[in-house]
Amino acid sequence: MTSPTTARPDVAALATSSADLIASLQDESGAYPASPTFSAYAGYSWFRDGAFIADAMSAYGRAESAERFFDWCARVLEARRAEIDAIVAASRDGQPVGDAHMLPTRFTFDGRAGDDEWWDFQLDGYGTWVWAVAEHVRRHGADAARWAPAVALTVDYLAASWKRPCFDWWEEHAEHVHVSTIGCIAAGLRAAAELGVLDDARTALAASALAEADALIRSAGVADGHLSKWVGSAAVDASLAAIVGVMDVVPAASDLGSATIAAIERDLTVDGGVHRFVDDTYFGGGQWPLLSCFLGLAHVRAGDRDRARELLAWAASTAGPDGSMPEQVEHHLLAPTRVEEWVDRWGTSADPLLWSHAMLIRLAVELDGPPVAATARPSAPVHASASQESPA
Repeated sequence: MTSPTTARPDVAALATSSADLIASLQDESGAYPASPTFSAYAGYSWFRDGAFIADAMSAYGRAESAERFFDWCARVLEARRAEIDAIVAASRDGQPVGDAHMLPTRFTFDGRAGDDEWWDFQLDGYGTWVWAVAEHVRRHGADAARWAPAVALTVDYLAASWKRPCFDWWEEHAEHVHVSTIGCIAAGLRAAAELGVLDDARTALAASALAEADALIRSAGVADGHLSKWVGSAAVDASLAAIVGVMDVVPAASDLGSATIAAIERDLTVDGGVHRFVDDTYFGGGQWPLLSCFLGLAHVRAGDRDRARELLAWAASTAGPDGSMPEQVEHHLLAPTRVEEWVDRWGTSADPLLWSHAMLIRLAVELDGPPVAATARPSAPVHASASQESPA
């Protein structure tokens, strides 16, 4: 593996080209395409992926790009006000709507749900976008009131729905309550309660739902001392690195956070590349550079910057000659006999994946700060008390 010292200049150049690529592919609506060429993703933007992309662009000094995405999220949500109100009312009356009638996880660039069949009921993205807004407000002093109506709708939706089983980050296992999903929801509810843009009733609603979600994570979401893949599981999932790292739902340096990082390293990490989970068969169950970056962010927050640099160097090494970063690589496959079936179904796996580029940016900024030339608004009074980045 390339040493972190020799890789650092290449990482800096790759971070710059990644930010440029993301900006060039961002739709005029503000939506970030998941991947411009992969058949299953083309034409769609996810709240989850997009929120992490926006957070990376914000951290890199591309504030306008992040705000355009937040504006897109707000328009998508406000266009569904009646739908959200109906979901909330049904839940309040003890007759919750079916999964097929919940908000989808991805939308076309013009804000439609799309016509393709998908594993659509996922809650994590709705917490993640509010978390990303709060991080951006803290970082750049943006006026959070701009997104207040959509944040309020999100709080209503999540407070009514957060306990429901749904698909996880990977569009799998809709029958379970996933700990990383609850963590993303908790991060969003915390951000909403602290942004200072909600009325008293919704602030209290967010705080109450947050307390319940946090209690669930720390009780039913723990196995063998670490966070678990889902409630009732003893396994670990690499998505958990986000909630003990950059989202700071469980502090990385705490006993629970440290044990979760150790479990991901032990069960899912090989030579710096991180698998999603031990039974992964998607395109053979390869290693995801974005997950190496999430794990690196967790290590930074836990105080191990050297390991974070190793993970960053590994992620950077997956970029092609043109700087394009893939969704996953085949350096170490968990299910090598399962690659062909996915290639036959959708073609070769996604490359570029904007989320991969974004997480490399985000870890690079966490370690070394934004580029000197990055422009940012002067700091304003902080409304959101999201965790501060670790010092460089």
